[in-house]
Amino acid sequence: MARLSREDRQIALGRLQAGQSQSAIARHFHVSQSTISRLWVRFQATGSVADLPRAGRPRATTAAHDRFIRLRHLRNRFLSASSSAQALPGPHRLSDQTVRNRLHEAGLRARRPHRGAVLTRRHRQNRVQWGNQHLRWTVRNHWRHVWFSDESYFLLQRHDGRRRVYRRVNERYAPNCVDEAPVHGGGGVMVWGAINTAGRSTLVHVQGRITAQRYVEEILRPHALPLLADQDAIFQQDNARPHTARLTTQILTDHHVQVLPWPSMSPDMNPIEHLWDELDRRVRRREEAPANHRDLLQALQEEWDTIPHPASDPVHAQKVPGSCCCSRQSHPLLT
Repeated sequence: MARLSREDRQIALGRLQAGQSQSAIARHFHVSQSTISRLWVRFQATGSVADLPRAGRPRATTAAHDRFIRLRHLRNRFLSASSSAQALPGPHRLSDQTVRNRLHEAGLRARRPHRGAVLTRRHRQNRVQWGNQHLRWTVRNHWRHVWFSDESYFLLQRHDGRRRVYRRVNERYAPNCVDEAPVHGGGGVMVWGAINTAGRSTLVHVQGRITAQRYVEEILRPHALPLLADQDAIFQQDNARPHTARLTTQILTDHHVQVLPWPSMSPDMNPIEHLWDELDRRVRRREEAPANHRDLLQALQEEWDTIPHPASDPVHAQKVPGSCCCSRQSHPLLT
């Protein structure tokens, strides 16, 4: 069970004095009701929410040291405890664990950071506007005609995830706690694919830098356009430069392809992201891990062909509008 920091104790006390129930406060701070009850009993007995004096070795840090540690990590959430231990002024160097203990007291714990791009105000507004415009779309009348497409990069070696962020319980998506750095350990393989409720395209290997000319000749003409022959078909793609270039736009116009407008910086709204995640999981579950890029590509193509079609899974089919309209419900700052 989590331990309340000094700051959280003061907030909890204020809520108790305002008449909020102990159970509601406990749920808010993710602690047991008995923790809040003991806090209230201690305050009534001593007039303070501070810990009672304990026998044992004197505290290694002063109040000034504690404040220095807390403020340093609030200014830069990705600092390590070791760096703060070395930076702390004074004749004696603190242990890394002591720094971590002080951060825990302040409600800051080391967590794996959420990876994603921070959205601007305009990005957020466009996502909400797009969600409102398509809120009444149904699978039967609209989404079943849409082919969702995207490129995805699969790593040969997964990131070890050692980077940590010191944050509070409710700060997972706070902009200063998000890791925006892309990590491509050991290189990887780029692929393109498209799906709708009835099936999927072939998985296309994308080598090197993709340009508008290559996108048209290697992906659009041989793989995407045949899927869009139906006059009711709608094509979804993000706003990457090769997708919105004049050449690409002209080809789509010449073939009378209806393109679904798409808000920038919104890969999380694309249902194909679920398929990319499943594809990655299937490759990682293989008994023999891919040893090189060729093995990885072969594994991706084999697993892509074995994933059940959405049409055979009614529950999956119902996720299409839910994924796309998540801009109204999910965290507005992040992709």
